[in-house]
Amino acid sequence: MSPLNRKGSILIKPSLVALITSTLIVFYIFSTSRLILLHPQQTWIHNLDSSPKLRDFVVDHHNKPKQDEDSHLLLANASTTLPLPEPFPIINAHDHHHLPMPKLQLGSSREKKVEMKKEIFHDMDVFDEEYKEMNRSLKIYVYPHKKNDPFANILLAIDDEPSGNYASESYFKKSLFKSHFITTDPTEADLFYLPFSITNMRNDKRVGIGGIQDFVKEYIVEISEKYPYWNRSGGADHFYVACHSIGRSAMEKAIHVKLNAIQVVCSSSYFLSGYLPHKDASIPQIWPRKGPSPTNAPSRRKKLAFFAGAMNSRVRENLVKTWSNDSEIMVHRGRMKTPYSEALLDSKYCIHAKGFEINTARIGDALYYGCVPVILSDHYDLPYADILNWESFSVIVSSLDIPKLKLILQAIEYRHYVKLQNNVMQVRKHFQWNSFSKDFDIFHMVMYELWIRRSHLRHIY
Repeated sequence: MSPLNRKGSILIKPSLVALITSTLIVFYIFSTSRLILLHPQQTWIHNLDSSPKLRDFVVDHHNKPKQDEDSHLLLANASTTLPLPEPFPIINAHDHHHLPMPKLQLGSSREKKVEMKKEIFHDMDVFDEEYKEMNRSLKIYVYPHKKNDPFANILLAIDDEPSGNYASESYFKKSLFKSHFITTDPTEADLFYLPFSITNMRNDKRVGIGGIQDFVKEYIVEISEKYPYWNRSGGADHFYVACHSIGRSAMEKAIHVKLNAIQVVCSSSYFLSGYLPHKDASIPQIWPRKGPSPTNAPSRRKKLAFFAGAMNSRVRENLVKTWSNDSEIMVHRGRMKTPYSEALLDSKYCIHAKGFEINTARIGDALYYGCVPVILSDHYDLPYADILNWESFSVIVSSLDIPKLKLILQAIEYRHYVKLQNNVMQVRKHFQWNSFSKDFDIFHMVMYELWIRRSHLRHIY
């Protein structure tokens, strides 16, 4: 072969490789274009049951009219991709009766019946086994204080019966001091209890709201100097209990408490900094009630849903503005003239809507009166979320879907509602305080939460 021919063949080979590579790149871009064009907020929604209104469909925002772009539902047992708020238009609250039903995509390979999980517990066998072990072996050391301590009202259990919205804090301390979990030997303790009461500090004129942070800081300094247990773990095997919302800011001058200790709190929002769901624990906010819980059969509950409360959040304002004139969803501003208990007993669903805080006593109210809770409180780390299957006894709805609340509740078939209500009757013992604690009541459920979070650091010393 001549040098010219050899030179030509050398030039042809790179050109051929470049041509093949370019072809493959074009083919790749073409074949993946559907993925690139797919709307990031396309939402799959599966019905909780086989309701003809909602069954295994997809909301495709590219193929829907502008006014129907936000047709997505968050149901208690739904698997959904949460949409970002910006691309969705704000719906006029007065137009909720005219909201179109989402288009159904039926007959596809995805079409199948989705049954509600009937189990109240995520894993009853695991819970039962660990609960027994917790009840047998968990030991708590409480930092001791004398009855004549100037701040005994803050550090010791009260003698009378707790009352008010934040009674959970006092009930826990009272139950713990009477329990078999207490040990006077710190060497055998799994956890160390910081017994200060946020609510009592708030009400004590010597401390008050402005002095809580300094009180907590000084208390931690005192026990770290007097005892070796805080310093050896940095507080990781310590815990405190607080139901009042001011407890969230009480640790600002004792940062190691917030970062390391287990915080057992009512205001358990994983959206806000300072609360870590796997380290910290959510305790129910319960209004104390004596006597057996009232009952009313599902068939005798005539109203679809009920809410009453102060207008101290945008969620509540939107809820009342949207449904104030509806005949099936009863919503009220502030206190009612008729008994609150009658409305709870007469309603199928009782709405827990976020107020100043993510938590209120309304979930406890609903369960006490056998009403299925509807959770309108985004980012709420629900009590016992790692133990109980909330989808089996409540309906969880995004606050963005308030205009569709009636549609969501009506889509739940009656037999499905009966399952939810029956499960409510079974779980409400876990949301009950007792003067003398009983197995599986709030106190024991919180102790179990502490058991699964207990620190093992003590074993290395």
